[in-house]
Amino acid sequence: IDREQLPPNITQATCPKCKQSFPLQQPEEKPEPTPRAAPATPPQADPVSSNAPLAAATNIDAVPKAGFWMRVVATFIDAFIVLTLQFVLGSFLAWAGFAATGGGETTVTIAALVQLFGFIISFVYYVLFTGSCGQTPGKMALRIKVVNRDGSQLSYGRAAFREIPAKFISGIIFCIGYLMVAFDEQKQGLHDRMANTYVIKL
Repeated sequence: IDREQLPPNITQATCPKCKQSFPLQQPEEKPEPTPRAAPATPPQADPVSSNAPLAAATNIDAVPKAGFWMRVVATFIDAFIVLTLQFVLGSFLAWAGFAATGGGETTVTIAALVQLFGFIISFVYYVLFTGSCGQTPGKMALRIKVVNRDGSQLSYGRAAFREIPAKFISGIIFCIGYLMVAFDEQKQGLHDRMANTYVIKL
């Protein structure tokens, strides 16, 4: 008899011919094979959306750096913008000073204040843009950017150090600190070396 025709839970059977009873062993059910799960694939990091520094995705030393003449053009653009701001805002400050005091002996004082105001405009311009995004408008036009040696964004403190005392030293030694960009392997000026920064191409 086919085992599938046997009723369930039957342990005894009787032979219809000899009337002999005998134990009946039910067939054992074989467990169905469990399908093997596919090995899990580890998640891949997205290099584009990662917030890691630039050096985490690539070797920062191998990133193309901005050359001497490219940086000169960016400097001329920034200088034009700064001079325009200094002229417009300085003229307004001088006019307000003369209108309030009537000129006379205060002319020298007003001139000194206008000169000091011009320096402040220049410092704020370079530190604010470099510390916020690593790019002044001139650098944005040339698609170059100032970054730390590890590829990360500059802080305002690092930007202030690079733009004020470090650049002052680069210029006071007959601009040799700026000319170093043309001969350095990584296109670093003296102020870049002092601030531990690169100027990279985007």
